[in-house]
Amino acid sequence: MIYILHDEASNERLNIKGELHKYLVKVRRHSEGDELFFRNRDDIKMLNKYKVLSVQPRVMELELISSKKEVTQSKKSLHIAWCVIDIKSVEKVLASLNEIGVEKISFIYCDRSQKNIKLDFKRFERILEASMQQCGRSSYMKFDTYKSIKEFITEFEDVKVFDFCDNILDSDADFKRVLIGCEGGFSQDEKELLAEKENFRLDTPMVLRSESAVMAVASKILL
Repeated sequence: MIYILHDEASNERLNIKGELHKYLVKVRRHSEGDELFFRNRDDIKMLNKYKVLSVQPRVMELELISSKKEVTQSKKSLHIAWCVIDIKSVEKVLASLNEIGVEKISFIYCDRSQKNIKLDFKRFERILEASMQQCGRSSYMKFDTYKSIKEFITEFEDVKVFDFCDNILDSDADFKRVLIGCEGGFSQDEKELLAEKENFRLDTPMVLRSESAVMAVASKILL
């Protein structure tokens, strides 16, 4: 764990109780004299260093040593437009996309998406926070939704399209926005709508699941 999110981070003293106390003492084996890093959700760019003053059965007391602005984020920016798929499949790769450095995901209800799927952004945020504390990222991934591909490309004309085609993505490719379909790909109407957009595929003979494609493209662009 690189840092810990805590609502009182930046205070001169911290008293850690409950599950976090149990985790830090019994799992991480922290003891008096150890130094730990904390960030506050309301000012997440600030990194606060604390020293453990005492460890008691139910409370750990820490003292602030220093606070400084320290931003940890990807050097590149990637906005993924992702046609809605099963929510469990999204959750399986969300932490990895966060660690890779994806800046934003726009979820699109395309023709082949299940329209009854509800996106729980609060749950996504909890997954992201666990990932952020582990990888050190100091910025939240952004989320929003669109009712259709047409609505999205009207706002973002520069989007590249991942699809079944002859164009293989170059090893040195660099773009900021990509559209990836759901299982089964784009409908015929959507293909016609995207006909003038630059499209590409990855250099593999295998058919990728939507979440595999998202991971592969994000890794290729950001890492």
